Amino acid sequence: MTIRSAMTAATVAGATAIALVGCADDSSDNGSAGSADSNGDGARHELSIGWVPANTTGVFNTATSYFEAAVAEANENGFDIDLTVQAPTGGEANSAGFQQIIENLISTDVDVIVVSPGDSEAIKPAVRAANDAGIPVVYVNLLDDPDDVDVSAFVGFDNVDAGRISAYSVLDYFGGPGVLGAGEKVEVAEEDYLDLAFWEELYADADLSDVEVSGALIEGVKGTIYSNQRLQGFNEVMELAPGVEVVTTLAGDWDRQVGADAAAAIITRYEELDFIWAASNEMALGASSILKGADRLDVNADNGEPTPGLTALFTNDNTGESTDAIRAGDIIAETSHGFADWGWVGTQVAVELACGLEAERFNDIRPRTVYVGNADQFYPEPSLPEIDWAEIAESCDAS
Repeated sequence: MTIRSAMTAATVAGATAIALVGCADDSSDNGSAGSADSNGDGARHELSIGWVPANTTGVFNTATSYFEAAVAEANENGFDIDLTVQAPTGGEANSAGFQQIIENLISTDVDVIVVSPGDSEAIKPAVRAANDAGIPVVYVNLLDDPDDVDVSAFVGFDNVDAGRISAYSVLDYFGGPGVLGAGEKVEVAEEDYLDLAFWEELYADADLSDVEVSGALIEGVKGTIYSNQRLQGFNEVMELAPGVEVVTTLAGDWDRQVGADAAAAIITRYEELDFIWAASNEMALGASSILKGADRLDVNADNGEPTPGLTALFTNDNTGESTDAIRAGDIIAETSHGFADWGWVGTQVAVELACGLEAERFNDIRPRTVYVGNADQFYPEPSLPEIDWAEIAESCDAS
């Protein structure tokens, strides 16, 4: 499977244009869903998809790469799909940028809009405009169904659950049962999903009285839905262990440099700290550079016990870069949000909707723990479901 990397970003009318991928020539009408194009290989369904990520960090570029890969595969099996990718300048806090991008996509009469909302309330006017134009909207990165706009499908996960899973990995490393660090080790197969069900069953009767550690949190953009939900889940699980003290929470804005600055402020203030949890791996990778430079990082590539006096790093997201950091021991564990699945499954759902076919409405990616023992399950070749594009093309009613 060939995956094309995201193209260089360029600023376009308050938005960041990342890529335009497709096979249609200049004479094609991207607004005409399913125009038959006889080219010697038979009729091909011309479709256009607009993908609006929240930002252009490695997290969303990973998702975009798999949108591109799925489009390329579909275009070899009966489709001619244009994929337009735009992110708001400044990231998810730019609600006006989201509005403008979606309005632009509506004006070009795309067949489906796929979006990762930065603010689920602020984006509603744009979604209503798409509803009025008869354009299906797919949400990526969350499963919350709004009650006053029509979202046709969801590809994502519960961010509260993702925060919970990360908290369980911290408890595991510092003495709770599981697969990490100190404490009772349980046997798991490499292909097993270490999802919330796994952790909740394991910790149903766990004795956490011996887990006594202190840590700090680096959240995303303060006050936004993803940051709030991940913090909620993490803090809920930490309440299971009265010996765990969270000394501070600083904002890292989902940004590597801002995350590094937050980590620098944390270790300057707290000379002894057992862990830092960063709610995204961009922030964690920034924090890692600061901890390493200060000789404070607990590097543990052998999955041994924590090193006293050093700070272990945990995070959420999971990309190829952060998986390499896990293999190197710089990150102890990370909760995967399935970015490859976002693009891969997101393309399938978008095409099915454009074709007038029944699409799975809630596609739960199931967040799960990545650690040195199962890293190969995730990157460089993530396990993805097969998509029968030829069958979808045969059933497609976009004509």
